[in-house]
Amino acid sequence: MNKKVQPKTLPGFMELLPNEQILFNKMKETIQKSYEKFGFLPLDTPIIEDAKVLLAKAGGETEKQIYRFEKGDNDLALRFDLTVPLAKYVTEYYDKLSFPFKRYQIGKVYRGEKPQRGRYREFYQCDVDIIGNGKLSIINDAELPSIIYNTFTKLGFNEFTICINNRKILNGLFASLELEDKSSEILRIIDKIDKIGADNIKKELLEKIKEEKVNTIMKFISIKGNNDNKIQSLKNMDINNEIFQSGLNELIEVIKFIRIFGVPEKNFKVDLTIARGLDYYTGTVYETFLDKYRNLGSVCSGGRYDNLAEYYTDKKMPGVGISIGLSRLFFQLIDNNIISAKDESIFDVQVIPMTNQYEVCAEVATKLREENINVQINMEEQKLGKKFKCADNLKVKYVIVIGNDEIKNNAVTLKNMFTGEQETINIEKAIDKIKG
Repeated sequence: MNKKVQPKTLPGFMELLPNEQILFNKMKETIQKSYEKFGFLPLDTPIIEDAKVLLAKAGGETEKQIYRFEKGDNDLALRFDLTVPLAKYVTEYYDKLSFPFKRYQIGKVYRGEKPQRGRYREFYQCDVDIIGNGKLSIINDAELPSIIYNTFTKLGFNEFTICINNRKILNGLFASLELEDKSSEILRIIDKIDKIGADNIKKELLEKIKEEKVNTIMKFISIKGNNDNKIQSLKNMDINNEIFQSGLNELIEVIKFIRIFGVPEKNFKVDLTIARGLDYYTGTVYETFLDKYRNLGSVCSGGRYDNLAEYYTDKKMPGVGISIGLSRLFFQLIDNNIISAKDESIFDVQVIPMTNQYEVCAEVATKLREENINVQINMEEQKLGKKFKCADNLKVKYVIVIGNDEIKNNAVTLKNMFTGEQETINIEKAIDKIKG
């Protein structure tokens, strides 16, 4: 007798029950439709890439997390994000693409990091990026918050905030204080402000730099008020640095067009503490938070980068993009009871035979499907009560029962499982009632 293997899913890999998968798929479809609404083209790149191509930009912790293996003479790796494959793609198909190239991609990526609650080794990312050829208008940076707003409202959220900053403002500030060599270190400290508070931020900064410069940084990150107040306060700081002024002008333009794109003022704000992508983003940066669940962290982030494909070509390709980590977001929403997976099925009708004339049941199901009605047939030899219990467990709204009497009278018995209403009618009337 063969020894049975214990079935188990590897740590860090998400598997869902059907009701959860239905909800997950609906969220994924909502995101896709939102991206397409803004004119982004679909893209699907291979999960497995040549390791040399995939690792051209990698290093440090990222390289350690990559799944890499050999097959024959090939050195292969699983993609760890959707941005590097995009860079490869626009380089490879450069002559066949129209720029600016607007693409979306929704797919699985892989990182061999330590699995934690809600963090996975295999997970879905939902990305949109706009890639320019040589240059890219700053107005594109303003359209992305509109996409975020549209996506999260379609997902059923109203109370969320898109936080916006510009890395040039931060870099220009540090340059004016002659702290460029310590900018990454300072940004990492500033990034902890929500966790440890302004007083502790100041204390940590004083360990690194002189008090006069710390005071300027604290004045900067303590700027309060609405978006226009913050812009005015930045102007009033009178920082005579070209990079700072460039970032400020870009931020002013982005805010102007975010409003034109119809994002309500309550759903976006200038946040000068946002400092994501220390070594990657070069201009506008975004972090999106659910107002009542700030503890979940950012649910959508991204920003502007100078040169997407610098490791593959000498052509300059600036871009701006955002990403939703769907697997992590889904887990967090379920785990915090923000959403619930109520739907047990994706079909409207279950056909239940009471006779072995299955051909008639198949014909009825076919007619329903031709009317774009989702149908399942229970072909099993079970008692009628058990078949009804199965339909009830799946929360199917309608059951069509077909027995000898129905076949004889060229009819079906249609039962509304929610109201208990039942009648024997012809298939055309049944279709009308189902489509309601």
